[in-house]
Amino acid sequence: MTKYEFHLIRSIGTLPNLTLIAQFDDGTIKTYDVKQLLVRYPQFSALNENNLFSKVTVDVGGYGVIWNEELDLSSNEIWASGRSIISPFDNLMSFSDACRIWNLNESTLRKALSYGKLIAGRDCCKYGKQWIISAQAMLREYGKPGTEYTTEEDSYSWDNAIAAEKSVEYRTR
Repeated sequence: MTKYEFHLIRSIGTLPNLTLIAQFDDGTIKTYDVKQLLVRYPQFSALNENNLFSKVTVDVGGYGVIWNEELDLSSNEIWASGRSIISPFDNLMSFSDACRIWNLNESTLRKALSYGKLIAGRDCCKYGKQWIISAQAMLREYGKPGTEYTTEEDSYSWDNAIAAEKSVEYRTR
């Protein structure tokens, strides 16, 4: 039996011209042109009325997005037909997301930071109460994550993150 994989949506937003912008659980950001649905499915024409399009929310669990009781869209449709965009936040993730992806305890990362394995300002940074870490640092210290995050169709390439890590020159003052 083949395991069906969902690309879970973490957040959803709207752009002009009936375009969605979705951030997925692995950090990938994609835009999705909803106008293509108006041709195939007449029900989606309701999105042009009463600002309904702007009321999109992520469905419980991140398996899709919903507008109302009648209109929803699968996360995998947005993943498959969406267009990946480059973001200045690519390859950055919270400690909790990194721990979930690498199946670690958050205290493991805090200890790595206190022992000097991870360097604040180079590998990670604290913003308010939230620690952010680069995928490159996670790959360097913990290797590639489990197979559920490394399918060939993923636009997030762990190999590219490794290459980026190797190309960075760290300077000291």
